[in-house]
Amino acid sequence: MNTPFHLAFPVKDIASTRAFFGDLLGCEIGRSTDKWIDFNFFGHQLSAHVKPEELVQAQTNGVDGKNVPVRHFGAVLEWNQWHDLADKLKTEGIDFVIEPYIRFEGEVGEQATMFFLDPSGNALEFKSFKDPSQIFAK
Repeated sequence: MNTPFHLAFPVKDIASTRAFFGDLLGCEIGRSTDKWIDFNFFGHQLSAHVKPEELVQAQTNGVDGKNVPVRHFGAVLEWNQWHDLADKLKTEGIDFVIEPYIRFEGEVGEQATMFFLDPSGNALEFKSFKDPSQIFAK
């Protein structure tokens, strides 16, 4: 069993952050004030703090011919859950940094991945492994 992690990160405002993580991604909302808000992010604790001066434009690094945001966070979902989320995000018109696709198809470590930004410009990656036991496969 994995234990939850905690991540605190800057956002521009509470309203758009609440709508994005709570309404769009379906994260349960925990405690909040006008300066911060907690989310149950797929079993992990996220704390979004209003601090727009801490936001930076994501720099990228080339990976498999794609420009991957270096600073990013996200969740590893079950295969069907990932596909359901990808479909929902497409329906909602999310502007993907990297469109949903399958990496290493038919190989060890086959995985689905997608990247997009929250309303504050924080990069998120959601991924899934066809065989969850291969999450750390080489």
